[in-house]
Amino acid sequence: MNKNDLKQEICRKIDQLAPLLYQLADFLAKNPEISGKEIKAVNYLQKILKQFNFDFTPILTDKYSTAFIAVKGNTHNKKIGFLTEYDALPDIGHACGHNLISMMSIGAAIAFNQLTDKIAQTIVFGCPAEETVGAKIDIAESGFFDDVDAALIIHPDDKTSIGGTSYASHPLQVNFIGKEAHIADPVYHGINALDALVDFYTKLKQLQNTFTEPNLIGTIITEGGIAPNIIPAKATLRSTIRALNSDYLENTMLVQIKQLANDIAKKHNAKVELYHYEPLYKDLRSDMRLNEYYKHNFNLLGEKYSIFPDDYADGSTDVGNVSHVTRTCQPTICIGKDIFAHTAEFACAANSAFGKEQAIKGAKAMAMTAIDILFE
Repeated sequence: MNKNDLKQEICRKIDQLAPLLYQLADFLAKNPEISGKEIKAVNYLQKILKQFNFDFTPILTDKYSTAFIAVKGNTHNKKIGFLTEYDALPDIGHACGHNLISMMSIGAAIAFNQLTDKIAQTIVFGCPAEETVGAKIDIAESGFFDDVDAALIIHPDDKTSIGGTSYASHPLQVNFIGKEAHIADPVYHGINALDALVDFYTKLKQLQNTFTEPNLIGTIITEGGIAPNIIPAKATLRSTIRALNSDYLENTMLVQIKQLANDIAKKHNAKVELYHYEPLYKDLRSDMRLNEYYKHNFNLLGEKYSIFPDDYADGSTDVGNVSHVTRTCQPTICIGKDIFAHTAEFACAANSAFGKEQAIKGAKAMAMTAIDILFE
């Protein structure tokens, strides 16, 4: 079969799989599980993948009980990865549409394997805890993407889009440690940790103005003392430090920010503690060729889409860490208008008839893009 014939056939395969895929999306929507506790979800995915003779293997079991890879096909040619997500949000369920991400990736993977089992290897990656610690970070660091030709995923949204990037993100906590004292003590005046922190906060704003690449710095003060008549012995600031380039973030911004914190501590005769309190997300290096494939395939499916410039970003994702190891991108597909992720409205859209119809279209676009990679 030539490429166009394969694309038509793979879309037919996904249409045949549609009842199973709808059941998958429904099950996840009705059984939402928070990050790291997606037991029912993974058992359901395992059942489906074993039904189609995938070799299912848990991974990173020392840290995750719900991470896995499922593999089928020829190991000596192209290896195409399909990324699943399945954690929900507390109280509002699948308000980020991860039930549809699993639906799209599982559908695309099974259909792709059914047509290419003898000439390509299909790998389904089970990626838990996207909403919290970002398991793809550990999966990438552990080498599971190293020999994969591409890793594919589509995210639900209120628009269909291609392109853009994401922010590299370094969550930094700064603790200034001083010495406690009563403010009226005529002899012992202590060391005011809050003064050091406020000084740091002010100078951090000044330092940010010197950075030459696009960046964001968000800060809050989470601790500043226990009573107004006691010199604060500890003051804590939490910040999210972001840039469009991981190297610039880690090797320029973080170096100077940490040096500033140390200089301020020395100036105030205080001590300082620095550590990151959340995962370190890298920027998304969206593969341009994959973006072109998605453009063509969305056109074939009659799906209208927007194109974001290369430097457009509105958040951070652990898919960025994958993109530093293998080719990937993260287009979006519309499941409803004027809805926003992490809201009850988005959860409803992710379990709507239209949302699931769009996910079938997304599975087709992803599977056809896998065919394009196969023919490179």
